[in-house]
Amino acid sequence: MRNTAMNMVHKLAARDERVLYIGSDPGAGTLRAMSKEFPKRHLIEGISEAHIIGMSAGLAMEGFVPYVNTIATFLTRRCYEQVAVDLCLHNLPVRLIANGGGLVYAPLGPTHQAIEDIAIMRALPNMTVICPCDADEAARMMEQTLDWKGPIYIRLGKGGDAIVSKAEHGFEIGKAIPMRPPGDVLMVTTGIMLQRALAAADLLAAQGVRAGILHMHTVKPLDTEALLQAVRATRLLVTLEEHVPSGGLGSAVAETLIDKLGSGLPAMLRLSLPDRFMHNYGSQDSLLKKHGLSANAIATSIEHALAASRTSSPQLHST
Repeated sequence: MRNTAMNMVHKLAARDERVLYIGSDPGAGTLRAMSKEFPKRHLIEGISEAHIIGMSAGLAMEGFVPYVNTIATFLTRRCYEQVAVDLCLHNLPVRLIANGGGLVYAPLGPTHQAIEDIAIMRALPNMTVICPCDADEAARMMEQTLDWKGPIYIRLGKGGDAIVSKAEHGFEIGKAIPMRPPGDVLMVTTGIMLQRALAAADLLAAQGVRAGILHMHTVKPLDTEALLQAVRATRLLVTLEEHVPSGGLGSAVAETLIDKLGSGLPAMLRLSLPDRFMHNYGSQDSLLKKHGLSANAIATSIEHALAASRTSSPQLHST
């Protein structure tokens, strides 16, 4: 996914002279071809994120469309004030390409785990937040970023994620993609949790439970219309995210339903990472499994929630 997004920066630069790349401590050889073809628009500034955000803001004010790339935790926590004041306050067209969203860098521990990034970026006025599910969708997403007004935070997974998106579904910022029609359950996902939702839906189908899937690649602005349409006939709404419970996709969905439906809320199950830093080292998959976000665990949680909903009134749940 990361390599695809980087290659798209080069393609966009070849098409539009406004596009430039700013890297903070990228891997050796990142966009080497672009550096040779467009040396004046390929900038490496080292580990100095606050400086880079201010620099990208100035370049955007001069008419450029900067694509800034580094690890997700460094692009959010380290320079949050600069993102807020330099980019969002002025609503500038800077694209923040965040590598390693969620638990991609789990082997490096909590300093590199981006588990609250959606929440803090979503809180900023004018900021758009996008979480593509795979490399193919990342390519379609990048095409849409060139002329989008205002800053964008792009949360990327790692390379090798299974391709589950489909070209015929297209891609439009702010427009959710129905992957499976709503049934007894509706799962709303973002990023790579779509892969696990599809697998969980297959497991549930084997148990006679129909599970729909709505892929919210854009967490902000959230596709309110698609969400409200999808929840109409479902018994249980489930949100899946590689993020802490506060402020992410589950929060965005719950807030939208409260605002639009008032007291007519569906039963809701929010599946997420726990509200704590993780001191376990391991792979992304191992930590997702540990915290109940494998396909098997998701299916089991949904089965339990459905059973509980038969004996109680609809209410909000969170794990």
